[in-house]
Amino acid sequence: MPAGNTRSQTHTNRSWSRDVLIVACAISAGIHAGLTPDHLAESTSLGLAFAASAAALAGVCVALTLRPGVVPLAGASVLLVGLVAAYGLAVSAGLPILHPEAEPVEPLAVVTKAVELAGLLAAMQLLLRRSEPRPALGPRPKGTLA
Repeated sequence: MPAGNTRSQTHTNRSWSRDVLIVACAISAGIHAGLTPDHLAESTSLGLAFAASAAALAGVCVALTLRPGVVPLAGASVLLVGLVAAYGLAVSAGLPILHPEAEPVEPLAVVTKAVELAGLLAAMQLLLRRSEPRPALGPRPKGTLA
């Protein structure tokens, strides 16, 4: 495969992974925002946690759209890991202060966590690609500095 096609393919894979990450964060933000009123009725602190999650996820979507880079990728990764871990604790042992007793497993939550894990995998793929050495584009003409 010619070098131009390889570079184009890598760019396409990055764009696709970034799109998956943005869509995953947007879906999760919408679900968290939609569940905020119910959780506020149950507990103020739990409702505020859901609202904060929705806002943070929306912010990550905007950041990844406007300025894709390591900081938004790392932020998205940390946020998604935190959401998946928090749900794992919520269904197994409960969350101190927010929801002390374990909650039942809900189908919507399982789907949401699957979407978040897909986004996390896309973010990790993007972060790992950034750390790979980039191949030279070909021999440089004699006497060039670039």
